[in-house]
Amino acid sequence: MSEAKTVLITGASSGLGAAMADRMLDLGWRVFGTSRSAREPTKGIEWVAMDVCDDASVVAGLSFVFERTEQLDGIVCNAGSGIYGSVEETGLDRARAQFETNFFGVLRVLTPVLAHMRKRNAGRILLVGSLSGRAPIPFQAHYSASKAAVEALAFSLANETHPFDIQISLIEPGDINTAFNDVMDWGRVTTDSPYAERSAICERSIRESLPKSPGPEIVADAVAHALTSARPRLRYAVGKEARLVGIGKRLLSDRMTLKTIRDHFGI
Repeated sequence: MSEAKTVLITGASSGLGAAMADRMLDLGWRVFGTSRSAREPTKGIEWVAMDVCDDASVVAGLSFVFERTEQLDGIVCNAGSGIYGSVEETGLDRARAQFETNFFGVLRVLTPVLAHMRKRNAGRILLVGSLSGRAPIPFQAHYSASKAAVEALAFSLANETHPFDIQISLIEPGDINTAFNDVMDWGRVTTDSPYAERSAICERSIRESLPKSPGPEIVADAVAHALTSARPRLRYAVGKEARLVGIGKRLLSDRMTLKTIRDHFGI
C-alpha cells in the first residue's frame, strides 16, 4: 500500500484553511496544519506551531514537519490578515505589518519548502491570493496590494520552477463567508476625516456582503483540484465574482473598472 500524500497548510485553524484541511483529510491525505499556538491533534490534523511573521518560528515549525515526513507533496500558503483604512490615514507600521504577514510570511515558509521540492523534481505549491489583487478594494489598498504581490510571486515562480516539474497554482477567492471580518484590523476613522462618510459606507457594504457569500468549501474544492489534478490550473478564480472580474478586466477600460468598483461598494 502506497504512503499517503502529504500537504502543509498554513493558517489551518479556522476559515479557509480549516476547510482545506478537512477536504484533504477526506481525500486520504496526511495533513500538517499550522497555527500560531500549539494545539493537540484533532480530526487527524497534525498541528504545527508556527507564526509566519517570525523567522525562528517558521524554522522550528518546518523542522517539526520534516522530522515526521521525508517529503511534502504539497504546500498551501494560506495564512493571512487584513487591515482597513484610507491610504492617507494608514500609518506605515500597519502597512508593513500587512505585508509582513501576507507577502513575507508566504516567502518565509515557501522558500525552504521549495528547496526540498526542487531537489525531488516534484511538488505542488498553492498560494492563496484574492480577487482584490485584480480588483482592489477601496480603503483596503494595503490588503489588495499584498494580494497583488502574491499573484506576481506565483506567476514568476511558475516560470522559475518550470524545469523542475513543480506545479504552481494561485487560488483567487472572491467574497467567502468566513470569520475574516471578525479578525480584520478595521482601524479608527475620526469624524473629521475627509474619508469618514465614504469609508463608513464601504465598510458597511463589506460587512453586509460577506455573510451572503458562499462558504469556504468552494475554496477547498479548488485546492483539492490543484493538489490532485494531473493538469492543475495556474489560476483558480473561486466564486462568481472572481470569474466576472476576470471577464471585466478583459472587456473594460481601467477607468470603467474603477467606476464599477465604486458602484459595487456604493461610494
